[in-house]
Amino acid sequence: MSDELLAATQQALLHRLARAQAEGRVPSVVGAVVRDGSPVWTAGRGAVAGDPAGRGGVAGDPADTQYRIGSISKTFVAVQVMRLRDEGRLDLSDRLDEHLPGTPLGEARIAELLAHTAGLASESAGLWWERVPGEPSLADALGGDPLRHPAGRRFHYSNPGFGVLGALVASLRGAPWAACLRDEVLEPLGMTRTTPMPAAPHAQGWAVHPWADVLLPEPAEDAGPMAPAGQLWSTAADMCRWATFLASGRPLVLDASTLEEMRQPAGPGDRTGGYGLGLQVLYAGSRTLIGHGGSMPGFLAALWVSVDERLSAVVLANTTSGLQVGSVASDLIDIVVSHEPPLPAPWQPLPSFDDELLALTGIWYWGPAAFALQLRADRGLELRPLREPGRSSRFRPEPDGTWVGLDNYYAGERLHVVRDSSGAVSHLDLGTFVFTRQPYDAATPVPGGVDPSGWRGLPG
Repeated sequence: MSDELLAATQQALLHRLARAQAEGRVPSVVGAVVRDGSPVWTAGRGAVAGDPAGRGGVAGDPADTQYRIGSISKTFVAVQVMRLRDEGRLDLSDRLDEHLPGTPLGEARIAELLAHTAGLASESAGLWWERVPGEPSLADALGGDPLRHPAGRRFHYSNPGFGVLGALVASLRGAPWAACLRDEVLEPLGMTRTTPMPAAPHAQGWAVHPWADVLLPEPAEDAGPMAPAGQLWSTAADMCRWATFLASGRPLVLDASTLEEMRQPAGPGDRTGGYGLGLQVLYAGSRTLIGHGGSMPGFLAALWVSVDERLSAVVLANTTSGLQVGSVASDLIDIVVSHEPPLPAPWQPLPSFDDELLALTGIWYWGPAAFALQLRADRGLELRPLREPGRSSRFRPEPDGTWVGLDNYYAGERLHVVRDSSGAVSHLDLGTFVFTRQPYDAATPVPGGVDPSGWRGLPG
C-alpha cells in the first residue's frame, strides 16, 4: 500500500477536523494519522501558532507546533516504570515503600498505581494543581490523607498516583524525572519537540466563553511534583512517533512484549473499555484502541492506536473544553479504515523449523472437543478450537521447554509437552487440561480416567 492516502480520504479527514474546530468553537486544532508506522496525514485548522486572524489555515507548521498533552504524559511515566521492571530494579507487586519510603502510600503496589486501583484521591491536596505553581514537595501534594478507597477494589483515576510514580523513577534513577525521560525515552525515539515546558513555536492555551465568541488566556505553570501527571508539551509529529512506539515498541526503549502487557486491562472495566498499566483501553465497536486522552487548562489532546489495523490518530487542540478530542481521533481512524481498509500483512513461511516442533502441530482433543495446534511464522504456537466456540491462545517458548500463554483464557498459563518413557510425546498439559491425539485417549493419563469399555452406541 502506498504511504500516501487517497485524495478522497484526505478530504474526508480534513472535513472531520474542520467540523470539529468549527462546531467545538476551538481556536485551533491539529490532527494526524499514522499508518504502518509512518505519518500519512497531518492538518490544522484555526490559529495554530498565534495567528489572531484565524483564517481557516495554519500559521506555521501544524506538525511542529507544541500543545500541552496533559495526561498523555502518564503513558511516558508508565514506560519509565516498566523499563525499571524489565531491568530487575523493581517488581510490579512491590509495595511503594520498598523503593520510595516516607509517603502515606507505603502499602500501595506499583501495579495498582499504574492501573489507578491503589485507591488514591483523584486530585492533589492543595489548590487546583493544573492552574497554579506546583506544591513545594510531593508530601504537600499528597496531603495527610490521600486514600479514598481500599486498594485493589476499584478503578479510581488518580493524578497524584502518577506524581508518585514520577518520584519513584527519580529516586531509583538518581536524577530528576524529566531528565530521565529525555535521556532514556525521548532522545532515543527522536522526540526532540516533547518538553516539560513550552518551546517555540507553541500554541497559547485559551478558555472559550460559553455564550460569546471571546477568549480568555489560560496560565501554563510548572506543576512541580505533579508534573508527571500532565506536564508535557508535544507536537503532532512527536505524538506520531509515540503512537508508533506504543504499537510496536523499540528494543532500545522498551520491548514489544512489555508494551503488549501494558495494553491489557489491569483492573475493573466495562463494555466501553478499561485501563492497563498506564494506558487507556477503548472498545469502539469491534475495534480495540489503546492510548490516552489529556487535558490541561487551555488544552485538550488525544492519542489512539489500533494495533490490529496498524493505524493511529492524534488530535491536539488549544481550548479548555468544548471538544471531544477522543471521539475525533477515533473518527479519524474510522475514516481511513472505511476509505482504505488495511491490507493484511503478507503471509511468509518460516525460514527454518524444528522437526520435533513440527510434529506437535495438527489436531489435539480436550476430551471430545477438537483443537488445532499451529506453528506460527513468529515461531510461536497457537491453539484454537476447530468446530465450536472455545478457548484460543498464542504461546511463546520458554528456556525450560514449556510454553507460556500470551492472551485470552490461557494468558500466563504454562503448556507442557509431556513425553512417555520412550521419549515420544504422550499428551499436552495446559493448566491441568489434558490434550490428547485421540478423543479421551485411554493410553494417556486423562484426569478421572476413561471408561474401560470405550466408546459405544446408544443402548437400545
